[in-house]
Amino acid sequence: MPFGGGNKCGCCQKTVYFAEEVQCEGKSWHKSCFLCMVCKKNLDSTTVAVHVDEIYCKSCYGKKYGPKGYGFGGGAGTLSMDTGEGLGIKPEVQGPHRPTNNPNASPFAQKAGGSDVCPRCGRTVYAAEKVIGGGNPWHKGCFRCAKCGKGLESTTVADRDGEIYCKGCYAKNFGPKGFGFGQGAGALAHSQ
Repeated sequence: MPFGGGNKCGCCQKTVYFAEEVQCEGKSWHKSCFLCMVCKKNLDSTTVAVHVDEIYCKSCYGKKYGPKGYGFGGGAGTLSMDTGEGLGIKPEVQGPHRPTNNPNASPFAQKAGGSDVCPRCGRTVYAAEKVIGGGNPWHKGCFRCAKCGKGLESTTVADRDGEIYCKGCYAKNFGPKGFGFGQGAGALAHSQ
């Protein structure tokens, strides 16, 4: 313990006295300084994640240092529009969405030389990247709603005439129309 009564805080470098001390990774912190470096949330032993000399909440740590790409979301089915730009992460730019332009939706018309062909891009679909939806094989990247481009899963896909849609777009475009079929929560919609 250095001269002056206590250890130095890992954040403000001032003396930390016993009554206000929080210890983490062998360092001392003031309770009021034990905050996430990004979002400034209060931390405790169950919510702290350490990277070198920096402390983060688990959410900010995951955004900054965790795995990137498809399948690594906020967890528990949550949706987030946070691209991580505040953490210095550059967002990935996706190519333009291209709906299927295949006039023949028959699965037999999709076969070329014994291999499966994706109805969206027209290229061969290999087993490692194959997703089946609407009776057709698709690339994982092409398995998106034809209207809004949202990525689909087996539980969220709806098909019509060889094309695939998310349940929301399918309901809007092909569901019942008129009074009582609309915006939800008891709202009435007038369709002309």
